[in-house]
Amino acid sequence: MKKETHILVITYWKFDDALIQTYTLPYLKIIESIIGADSKIHLLTLDPEPRQSKQITPAIYNISKQYFPFGLKSLVEWFRNFIFLYNFIKKEKIQYVHCWCTPAGVAGYILCKLTGLKLVLDSFEPHAEAMVENNTWKKNSIRFKLLMRYEKLQLKLASHVICAAEGMIAYSQKKYNIIKENYFIKPACVDFSKFIAGKKDLKFVTGINEEDIVCVYAGKFSGIYLEKEVFDFFAIAHSHWGNKFKVVLLTNELEEKIHQYCKNSNLDPTIITVKFVPHSEVPKYLALGDFGICPVKPVPTKQFCTPIKNGEYWAMGLPVVITKNISEDSDIIKSNDIGYVLSELTNEEYLNAVLKIESLLLTKEKLKLKIIEVAKKHRSFTIAEKIYTTIYG
Repeated sequence: MKKETHILVITYWKFDDALIQTYTLPYLKIIESIIGADSKIHLLTLDPEPRQSKQITPAIYNISKQYFPFGLKSLVEWFRNFIFLYNFIKKEKIQYVHCWCTPAGVAGYILCKLTGLKLVLDSFEPHAEAMVENNTWKKNSIRFKLLMRYEKLQLKLASHVICAAEGMIAYSQKKYNIIKENYFIKPACVDFSKFIAGKKDLKFVTGINEEDIVCVYAGKFSGIYLEKEVFDFFAIAHSHWGNKFKVVLLTNELEEKIHQYCKNSNLDPTIITVKFVPHSEVPKYLALGDFGICPVKPVPTKQFCTPIKNGEYWAMGLPVVITKNISEDSDIIKSNDIGYVLSELTNEEYLNAVLKIESLLLTKEKLKLKIIEVAKKHRSFTIAEKIYTTIYG
């Protein structure tokens, strides 16, 4: 008879966030299938409006707590949370604390020091330095100094470390001067039963024709993502292809902001369709695309991240325009000739990308099959299954 396994999963996201729905829950369902009946996974989320704890699947339960931005209120709330979670761990006979990304890892580290439980770090990447690189935090800020300190502490304590990219192993050994044995690599994987390449279905959109060349983008602007540069690229593409070029943006950015971006780049806003849809509807919009774009800022720490969108683009058979040195993805795109890697953020390079995409689309069906095979090799959930089986099997 398989021994019961009880896991507390800590995240820093709200339950409805795409990072929970697409980047956490699918993996928890894999773990659920591994640990078997009578085991439980308790998922902690931080919600603007917390609700009663609820059962998500037979073995997965959501604990919802109040979110506060960093400050006195959040410190007080986390003091209460630690008391609650300490007692909860004892009551539910928790054996592992499994944390998604390093901000959640801080809470996991403290709880494991208090209880002696095993700490599992998932999607481990340099969050503190990334926040400085994208100008969200200052290097002399309390936030930065605290998280940098706790990134090292949680890495030292962890029994298992799951990195988002291969380079993170060498980086963490050098940056934190810690050598671990139980490192794993898990990029953002894709559910191929949901992301299936198909023909454009134009019934639910207007302004797009079958012969149009469509660029799709699922994501945000600012923060870790480029802003004006994206619309400068669109302007170059529009100049080259004319009104055959269209853009589908799956984003929650306000249309007024999109129009301002267009104005700043001298781009006709009528070529852009803006939608904010549930993740379940993303595939049918991606199916409209001929290629995707991944405008992550090419700052040093982004070598160690794992953009979710690239795997989804690839699963749909779409070539991708990407900035340089992004995870392993820039190298995968270049070595497999399935898109274009921008060496610089200039109009000349944007035109080079447009010309490359144009040439790739000459053999569109053959290209699509090639890209899907790349997706299966680099983004299959079997990668995650092997890792979680090693830890919890």
